[in-house]
Amino acid sequence: MNKTKMMKHFYSLVLLLLMTACSAVKPVAPQLDLIGKVGAGMPAIDPSTAIYELAVNDGVSYQDVVESLKSISEGMNFVNPANFPIGEHIKLRGIDPQGIKDVRSFCNLSMGTEIILDHPEFLVFAPCRIAIYEKLDMNNQLKLFIALDRPTFDLKSIKNPTERAKKSAQELETTLMQIMDKARKGDF
Repeated sequence: MNKTKMMKHFYSLVLLLLMTACSAVKPVAPQLDLIGKVGAGMPAIDPSTAIYELAVNDGVSYQDVVESLKSISEGMNFVNPANFPIGEHIKLRGIDPQGIKDVRSFCNLSMGTEIILDHPEFLVFAPCRIAIYEKLDMNNQLKLFIALDRPTFDLKSIKNPTERAKKSAQELETTLMQIMDKARKGDF
């Protein structure tokens, strides 16, 4: 056999082996991130971050947001066990907090119990936190925002979470984002 024929056979054999190897590898469907569901008019969730942030509508004050959160959350069987007026504590130290800085915790055990029963270590993320704060907008003006530490993102810290915990985290996140969406509009 001449050298050219041998090379053709060699390349044919290599090609055949590559095709066989490639056909033996089964395609893997991309795993979708577990995230909550947003309603109409809400920005999409960035699955790469724990933070879901909404700008508060113009004309809606901090007090409106606080009252909305209280009213809406209570109507959805949430309790608000703690509030942390971080901005006030920063002021007490003689530092300008540069606007409102507030964290409010929310808990609904009928939604979050499955996560905690299946993975008690998830308690480090409980209760759920919603922050209300001001930061500079594109025009260098202080603008009011409301943001959530997403339970589904936090669940990524748990090794092998159960399906029940995943479903519970998704329901909890979706509900909290609905509450935030109403609060940013000043709804009750």
